[in-house]
Amino acid sequence: MGEARDAIVEAARAQTVAGGWDGVRMGAVAEAAGVSRQTVYNEFGTKAGLAEALARHEVDRFVGEVRAALDEHGADVRAAAYAAIRRTLASAADNPLVKAILTSARGGSDELLPYLTTRADLVLTESTTVLLEWAGRHLPDADPAALAFAADSTVRLVVSHIVLPGAPVDETAGRLADLAVHLFLGAVTRR
Repeated sequence: MGEARDAIVEAARAQTVAGGWDGVRMGAVAEAAGVSRQTVYNEFGTKAGLAEALARHEVDRFVGEVRAALDEHGADVRAAAYAAIRRTLASAADNPLVKAILTSARGGSDELLPYLTTRADLVLTESTTVLLEWAGRHLPDADPAALAFAADSTVRLVVSHIVLPGAPVDETAGRLADLAVHLFLGAVTRR
């Protein structure tokens, strides 16, 4: 992203955190970013385009955290899965933008919620790709189709626990890591 584009996304993020996505106005975003309103429209086209850029920004950040957590533990499937899942759940729980999205949705406004749920292809694709890259390095004898299913299922479950947390982060991460071990190591034995 260019500097102006980054500034616009950061301004939109700050306004979403402060007052929810419904309260975000392109003119106010432009003013906060130090650019013209026309620049915002030239960069993103519409408010929906800005929402997509905002979602991409957050996904890129989360994916970087997942990659780092996986890499810290190398081939130890349980430790890598636990670290990546725990870091993701904890980061999402502490992320003011995720909180704003979920709080707005509970209040009846769900313009950004689809980026975590029904339009979560960005989240699913990027996160699944990181898991598959890690698995390719550490589980080279695994069945590719079974690995793809393991990665996709793990990501979908983590996202569901971000949207509707059911237990403390450590407990959820532990249980999901156990399931991930079963799925990923099961992919190795299928070959």
